[in-house]
Amino acid sequence: MAVAGAGATLNGAAIAVTAGAQLARARIAGPKNFLQRLGQVAPPFTIVPRVHSLALRLARVAQGTIDAAVAGADSHDWDLAAADLLVHEAGGALTPFGGGPVTYNRPVPRHGMLVAAGRDRHATLLELLKDGRLASS
Repeated sequence: MAVAGAGATLNGAAIAVTAGAQLARARIAGPKNFLQRLGQVAPPFTIVPRVHSLALRLARVAQGTIDAAVAGADSHDWDLAAADLLVHEAGGALTPFGGGPVTYNRPVPRHGMLVAAGRDRHATLLELLKDGRLASS
């Protein structure tokens, strides 16, 4: 559960994203082909078996059981909004690959590729992604 400005909890206990900026040994979930390409430019990390529910994948980032998650292109507002709040209230960030906020309630409610992680690790991932070489899914 999460309330804007009040943190996130699981069964009444506070939850938080994992701390740290490093990608080495991080547990990362997302589309396998993308993670394989990421592995060619990032330090060795652990590919978490694909969690097919995007909301659950992001909730696990908020809970700290996954260090980072990637959402493939074509996710929808209804797949993201609640999990986005969980990630942010647990101390993390969810953004498009280029950074900036996820914009909801647009005429076309689809999104490109997104990345979620604790703020420091998220910044490290955005630095790797900024030139767009890894953006195609």
